[in-house]
Amino acid sequence: MKFTTENTSAGKPLVSILIVDDKEENLFSIEAILEKDGYNIVKADSGRTALKILLKQFDFSLILMDVQMPELNGFETATLIYQRERLKHIPIIFITANDHGEESLFKGYRTGGVDYLYKPINPDLLRVKVAVFADLYNKRYQLIVQEEKLIIANKKLEIEIEEKRISEEKVTTLNTQLIENINQLKAINEDLERFAYVASHDLQEPLRKIMLFADRLADKYTTVLGTQGGEYLTRMIKATDRMQQLIKNILAFSRATTNIDDFEITDINAIIEAIVSDLEISVEEKKATFHIGHIPYLCVIPSQIKQVFQNLIINALKFSKENVPPVITIYSEIETVQKIAENDARNHEKKYCKIYIKDNGIGFEQKYADQVFMIFKRLHTHDKFEGTGIGLSICKKIIEKHNGFIAVESKPDIGTTFIITLPVVGDSK
Repeated sequence: MKFTTENTSAGKPLVSILIVDDKEENLFSIEAILEKDGYNIVKADSGRTALKILLKQFDFSLILMDVQMPELNGFETATLIYQRERLKHIPIIFITANDHGEESLFKGYRTGGVDYLYKPINPDLLRVKVAVFADLYNKRYQLIVQEEKLIIANKKLEIEIEEKRISEEKVTTLNTQLIENINQLKAINEDLERFAYVASHDLQEPLRKIMLFADRLADKYTTVLGTQGGEYLTRMIKATDRMQQLIKNILAFSRATTNIDDFEITDINAIIEAIVSDLEISVEEKKATFHIGHIPYLCVIPSQIKQVFQNLIINALKFSKENVPPVITIYSEIETVQKIAENDARNHEKKYCKIYIKDNGIGFEQKYADQVFMIFKRLHTHDKFEGTGIGLSICKKIIEKHNGFIAVESKPDIGTTFIITLPVVGDSK
């Protein structure tokens, strides 16, 4: 893949997405979902039109392709696309309205497709999947830019070596080191190319390689890279750390599913106490104080509920005010709601446990309350507070899978209170 000035903007490549569908309403529907994220959308109303577009433009980050199309269907079009060497790097996500079984799925993967989306398309799922490939595209661009800068730096070093007439042995040694640097970067690029052909759960292993090579560069070749090169390398290491966390959180978000057999009566107080104990170092550093009231046993999936409380407690510690020790209060109350069951005119009582996680941190404007649960949404910059913007989205998904609710109340400089509402099954302890 080649990045040019035409497909870059403000230091980042312009992410282009090709949408292929024979129905105009489908094209505009997908475009409407994705355009708010700033992607360059190109539409094709048939497989042949898509091939014509790809003859002139081949720097697409992703192709979204309908399977059922007249003349050339999605699988046939994908096969023709991947016959061209310069198009093999473009991942294809197939869109289908029908589930034709495993054989049809295998056929899509054999043609080179990396994933499926089913109609009617879930807008949030579409945006998340596209965002993963857009991030990979941007990351590869950053590494290519870094490689070019390192090559320029290497050439300058070679000139200096020649001008100073350093011994042939030293020149040979330095040249060997430079070649190793380039080979390491090429290996990283090869790993990143593979990212385009796998689902998000397979992305972590290649990313670990990137981090390993970057650490080796930092450990062994800092003096060779120079001050500016070292600065670029440091930025790259931080970016890969954030990418790794992003992938982990996306996987956690996708895995937040429930199975009736996984539910069990659970001591919520014990879970919270274990989390506070695990965070002992952070608690001591912040000089945090916890006030934890009695919370009844609830029928939940313990590992997922632990993840929810862990996210909320870490947030309470993270978003504390400077020079003000955090005070975190956790308590509960039982609420009874009158409900009319289906096909039954009688009133039925339904009990819910409302759990409050209250802090005295920096808080935020209440108008942003709904936005904090949106995936990738952040109210603060990465420079001030680390994070990926997925944690609260995971919490919301888990609580909703437990047939519960999560809400937040906050005021700037006063603090934030998260309210988790979960159904009570049977008699609570």
